[in-house]
Amino acid sequence: MTDKLARASLVALGVVVLYAVVAPMLAPAAWHEVSLAAARRAPSWAHWFGTDNAGRDLFVRVALGLRVSLLIAVVCALVSTVLGVLVGTIAAAAGGVVDSVLMRFTDATNALPHLLLGIVIVAFFPGNLVAIIASISLTHWPQVARIVRSVALTTHRMEFVDAAYLTGASRGFVVARHLIPAAAGQAAVALVLLLPHAIWHESTLSFLGLGLAPDRASLGTLLAISRGEVLIGGWWTLAFPALALVVTTLAVSGVARALRHRFAPQALARVA
Repeated sequence: MTDKLARASLVALGVVVLYAVVAPMLAPAAWHEVSLAAARRAPSWAHWFGTDNAGRDLFVRVALGLRVSLLIAVVCALVSTVLGVLVGTIAAAAGGVVDSVLMRFTDATNALPHLLLGIVIVAFFPGNLVAIIASISLTHWPQVARIVRSVALTTHRMEFVDAAYLTGASRGFVVARHLIPAAAGQAAVALVLLLPHAIWHESTLSFLGLGLAPDRASLGTLLAISRGEVLIGGWWTLAFPALALVVTTLAVSGVARALRHRFAPQALARVA
């Protein structure tokens, strides 16, 4: 069952990425343009997902929004994973006071409401892409740090690490040569698990008007625009961006769960 779910999720994720990358390039030029004469048209053969309030084709807009949301999610997941790996391995290798201080800082960061903290950060720089990435990345690394520290502590107690120290290896060498490679599998799975969280956080911030500017397509901005359109019958402006968000989340989550069961079924259970 897990293998079937993994294959189905991988296929779904491939279709999502292919749609986000290829659809805007293959769509007719007219689908990209503003045309008030074609505004608010329901789905049809001419416009598969209908059109928005500016007459732009939603099939293209959803693909563009999905592309931006996926890009932001990947960057945020990478930054969070790198931060978590660094904190976790340094804490495990240093031990003592350093480990205690880093873990207390990790716990304090993890205890903060992620969305609220993200809103506070983005509120100072509304519409700024760097601020959006920072607001998501700086709130999602503690889980990775905890996982990596657990694996790194186990590795740090092994005989080959003691042998490395006896031969004169520095702590930095042990971290780079032994601890980080030992935690690489768990870190990779954690990275994939972070993707759905990052997508939803970006969408939420943009939906609240604190993310990207309304004229820049992302799943969040498309959902924000749809609020007013649904009230006048434009159900498709909400349905298709929301469907893209749900399908993407389910596909990524399915792949992540399959990887978790394969590489770290116990160590990663806490981030499911």
